Amino acid sequence: MIRSEVLKQLIPVISNHFVVCNIGLPSQEMHMLDDQPTSFYMLGTMGLSSSIGLGLALAQKQKVISIDGDGSVLTNFGTLPTIANNVADNFILLIIDNGSYGSTGDQPTYAGKKTSLTAVAKACGCENVVECQAEEAAATVQAALDSDKMTIIVCKCESGNVKVPVITMDPVVIRDRFMKELQARNG
Repeated sequence: MIRSEVLKQLIPVISNHFVVCNIGLPSQEMHMLDDQPTSFYMLGTMGLSSSIGLGLALAQKQKVISIDGDGSVLTNFGTLPTIANNVADNFILLIIDNGSYGSTGDQPTYAGKKTSLTAVAKACGCENVVECQAEEAAATVQAALDSDKMTIIVCKCESGNVKVPVITMDPVVIRDRFMKELQARNG
């Protein structure tokens, strides 16, 4: 399975939750598959989905799922110790690890070579780290949601992309509708 297939199987599990989605093709795929006002699409900040998701989880009570890629996590390695030292039990970080920089041409990442993001997250002090295969992603995310415990999931999948349209929605509109939905649910 490639990333877009993983995202497609996740839709029934995550569509009613707040999702912060990684820059580039992952955001475009989520937008194409199931555009929701509860989805915050990253349009220009590689490596910050996990940081923004954690901050959002710490600031309010709704569950937040950050969908990040191995390449993005590798560009912001400081996020893993930050997550470990700022526990938010309403936060799930889903790292879709396809071993490549998918949005820029599938160049290999170090996670596709020797570096294990599961081992790195554990070494940083993250306590609830789960690795799964692409076919197990939906069940693994559902279990994390049910656990009410901060969880880092490293989902291993194949490299590859599908053709998707760019997101033409203005970033201010994306932000405003996301914030409005967040305010409505937090009362």
